[in-house]
Amino acid sequence: MMDRFARDGVSGAAAPAGLQAQSLALRPMVAGDVDAVHALECSVFPHPWSRANFVDSLSSGYDAWVLCADDGDAQADGAGGALAGYFLLMYALDEAHLLDVALAAARQGAGLGRWLLDRIAARARARGMASILLEVRPSNERALQVYLRYGYAEIGRRKGYYPAHDGKREDAIVMRYPL
Repeated sequence: MMDRFARDGVSGAAAPAGLQAQSLALRPMVAGDVDAVHALECSVFPHPWSRANFVDSLSSGYDAWVLCADDGDAQADGAGGALAGYFLLMYALDEAHLLDVALAAARQGAGLGRWLLDRIAARARARGMASILLEVRPSNERALQVYLRYGYAEIGRRKGYYPAHDGKREDAIVMRYPL
């Protein structure tokens, strides 16, 4: 299953302004994507997930998706096209947990993050979830603002949740989005 910008309406939402001409495809993440996903993760986060975290997420059956340039020439393992972003969701009872989401730095600031949040919400709704939870670093001000503008609300804090520089820890802001 692919969700292509080139075919508006496939996903129920048009591509962000200025991106309609680009050919990007959202498709399930496969093992062949892990190296590129991990490289993107390392390029945008100061304390990235390990490669093993992504392998374990796929092995656990989490809802994992990649956004790639649609070069029309995907490899046999499903991997193909330049990676623009990805997300991973875990479902528990009636709540989805957004485990990780990222966009390549060159793709940020053009509405693609909001478009991905729309896809995330659509995936969770399709599974009958009532809400989506996530954690975000207070120091990740850009992401925090994207989530707030989208409609996520802070519901708590996890003290010392994230590793930080010099062996210190950083809190996590816990946010919820009702579906």
